Amino acid sequence: MTVSTAIARLNAADQDFARHLDHLLSWESVSDDAVNQRVLDIIKAVRERGDAALVEFTQRFDGVDAKSIDDLILDRARLELALTRITAAQREALEKAANRVRIYHERQKQDSWQYTEADGTVLGQKVTPLDRAGLYVPGGKASYPSSVLMNAIPAKVAGVTEVVMVVPTPRGEVNELVLAAACIAGVDRVFTVGGAQAVAALAYGTESVPQVDKIVGPGNIYVATAKRHVFGQVGIDMIAGPSEILVVCDGQTDPDWIAMDLFSQAEHDEDAQAILVSPDAEFLDRVAASIDKLLPTMERAEIIEKSINGRGALIQVRDMQQAIEVANRIAPEHLELSVADPQAWLPQIRHAGAIFMGRHTSEALGDYCAGPNHVLPTSGTARFSSPLGVYDFQKRSSIIFCSEQGASELGHTASVLARGESLTAHARSAEYRILNEKGN
Repeated sequence: MTVSTAIARLNAADQDFARHLDHLLSWESVSDDAVNQRVLDIIKAVRERGDAALVEFTQRFDGVDAKSIDDLILDRARLELALTRITAAQREALEKAANRVRIYHERQKQDSWQYTEADGTVLGQKVTPLDRAGLYVPGGKASYPSSVLMNAIPAKVAGVTEVVMVVPTPRGEVNELVLAAACIAGVDRVFTVGGAQAVAALAYGTESVPQVDKIVGPGNIYVATAKRHVFGQVGIDMIAGPSEILVVCDGQTDPDWIAMDLFSQAEHDEDAQAILVSPDAEFLDRVAASIDKLLPTMERAEIIEKSINGRGALIQVRDMQQAIEVANRIAPEHLELSVADPQAWLPQIRHAGAIFMGRHTSEALGDYCAGPNHVLPTSGTARFSSPLGVYDFQKRSSIIFCSEQGASELGHTASVLARGESLTAHARSAEYRILNEKGN
């Protein structure tokens, strides 16, 4: 196998840099009409025929010889069996990662609060976990037990009563690591279904699959399209694009380290994006040489090659200040600050899903076991989105209790504003409670 790279080289000093950067970052994740219609048909079938449709689609799309829905259900005992089928080292790694993820997310948990005003009026917020969450997990060889931990543990920390996992098993191929992760993370029920049909089942419920309040977890274009269509019926985490990494380096990190950090995202997908920004032109040359040297040693070399050549870039900037400006412009999913004093630059970072500080903090640690969530906003959405967390599985209700005096005082204000909006019933409802002026 012959692999070679021709990674793009950009310079922020060039007059057309902004145009080239925009072109590099552009990503269209919109489904075509054929995919969209197929997904709508699948959702309709699941809504109308429930379990029977799930069995039929699983037979057709996954090649699983399922006679009934019972063949697509895994009980808790099966998850516990998976723990005995993985190696001791794998189990230890899963348990250590799960513990770190749990400890980190415990700090995110929000509690209800109230305060009382001088007249006795009480205002506050009641925080309540969702009743049921659905977790979509890709199946087969492209399985990610780490994603099970990252999605299920925050839900459990939030207090979600039931976590339901769906995972396809193409041609009957079961990933024991995924099931073991589900056991460790506290998943309550598992159905071996996937695709748009699994999303539809979680959103609307079937005879066997319970309806959930929110669906989280990654999937292919059919899964992403289905999540778009069921949003509103249920909540969703996000519509994620390809994985991406931006490394900002001052030129003093080992170029082999940087090349491998770029590979760590490029190996996910041909559409993944790996970008290095540095003010040191000679360092960019050294990293390019490391890329060419190391690429042939990679198991997923062909995928990395297509990703690097298609969407990767080495960007030269004037100085570190401009490097930070470019980073904020890109708003990456993963941002590595591979510099001498990352803490000094941190206050200037405004848009990033996760920030990896210093030369020794590889993005891969965040994917598996550092603790923070690896479900992150992509495609520039870090400008307005956050990593998945406990807060995604909690909802907030406002609390308003008015004392007699408080209702009277607020009634005057509400009356003026309501009449200004020509909403007379609103005004009179408030005015009835104004002291000494009832019976308007």
